[in-house]
Amino acid sequence: MDCDIIHKTRGGDWHENERIGISHSALVMSTKAQSHQEDSCSCEIKYIAEPVSYEEFFTKYLILNQPCLFGQFLTSSWRSCKEWIVNNEPNFESLERLFSNEGKTVVPIANCKQEEYSSHPKEDMTLSQYLQYWETYRSKGHPPDMDCLYLKDWHFTKAFPNYDAYQTPVYFQSDWMNDFWESRSDTDDDYRFVYMGPKGSWTPLHADVFRSYSWSANVCGRKKWILFPPGQEVYLQDNLGHLAFDLCSPELNDDRKYPKYKNLQHRIEVIQEKGEVIFVPSGWHHQVFNLEDTISINHNWVNGCNIWISWQYIKQCLLEVKHEIRDCQDMEGWEEHCQLMLKASSGINYSDFYKFMHTAAQQRFKWLGYNKTDNVHCPAASEENTGQTISQNDKDKGIMCTTPDFPTDIKSLPTCTCRELINHYIFDLCQIKKIISDMMSDEDFIHILQNCVKGLQRPDILIEGLNDVCEKYAFSSMQE
Repeated sequence: MDCDIIHKTRGGDWHENERIGISHSALVMSTKAQSHQEDSCSCEIKYIAEPVSYEEFFTKYLILNQPCLFGQFLTSSWRSCKEWIVNNEPNFESLERLFSNEGKTVVPIANCKQEEYSSHPKEDMTLSQYLQYWETYRSKGHPPDMDCLYLKDWHFTKAFPNYDAYQTPVYFQSDWMNDFWESRSDTDDDYRFVYMGPKGSWTPLHADVFRSYSWSANVCGRKKWILFPPGQEVYLQDNLGHLAFDLCSPELNDDRKYPKYKNLQHRIEVIQEKGEVIFVPSGWHHQVFNLEDTISINHNWVNGCNIWISWQYIKQCLLEVKHEIRDCQDMEGWEEHCQLMLKASSGINYSDFYKFMHTAAQQRFKWLGYNKTDNVHCPAASEENTGQTISQNDKDKGIMCTTPDFPTDIKSLPTCTCRELINHYIFDLCQIKKIISDMMSDEDFIHILQNCVKGLQRPDILIEGLNDVCEKYAFSSMQE
């Protein structure tokens, strides 16, 4: 193995102000760089000690699908970092007082000393019960004869929507996934979590849901992360193709069970301290250990930079489903049954994914002031309130002619420029166009098309709007 190291290196040029948005040159460069994501693996993880521009994070980490570790500057003002801990340790009394709801708050608990279906089995407990267990386990020195219980995947913001425990860092705010799940009426789910666990608790080897990005912030405690770039997971599979459960298992050195493990090439280890935030890119398998009693806040999210990876993953999942039930291929409604199994196994099917893309596109059309019956009307406002000089060429394209309906949280960012926001939205729409075009050529999608588009624009109509916007802004050449 070439790389089994911790690399913490300072990032590049620092900027005092953080903002959402990307320049036109970065947009062109980033779109071209997407085709080389899998070839850009670096055996190090950059340590970003001070704020960098959103554009730098976008081009160096999101687009290139590279991990990094942020210093404490992202979390130093968080309410959770003040009220949940004392002396870098969990404040059990405060957590009980703030969130137990008189013993009614229920949380999901995993047992780290058991394995069930390549995961730790879970059960529900009240938060009060768990905090009492944790205090006891901690006071006894984390004894090996007690279960090691880990509160994980707690939908905290859903449970306590009026408690502002943290602010999503600017680098992670382009979040299609949670925006979509919040807009759905058929589920009360999201991908924003709180984890709390004692020293010795851990999460088995895995890659994140839908091959999404993830970020994780330590409110207190320390974690050890072991990460593998996409493609390395084949060396971590046994002779039946099953992914290893625990990287500490001596079975990995058994050539008969793990014949490819000796060929593993890239492995990154990093220690995450209190207040630090790690960015885990799409498709990077990882295993995580709590080295101390630890509380963390975690999000999974998808945006224009990794949506193609997610779509390819969903298509691969469907192929695996079809292979599993290939003996039933002649049954009536086989394709629909495959979609049901796809949703059961991966959490989403083609119909949901089309709704996901449709919602993301319509949001950006709205923000840009575009509708199908008009020309493209984008961006922001007038020369007087943007401070920008509008070229005749831009005016001819309909740029800077009407006020778009930007989201409230973006409006409140004083350092944002409308031009950079527009570039970001156009980048997003170009990626959605790429997905919809691929879906329209997919036989499985075509077969269930009527069920997919009920109440939505047909994909051919949607692609017309996407083409209209992308061509109007002269960005269609970036897709070549």
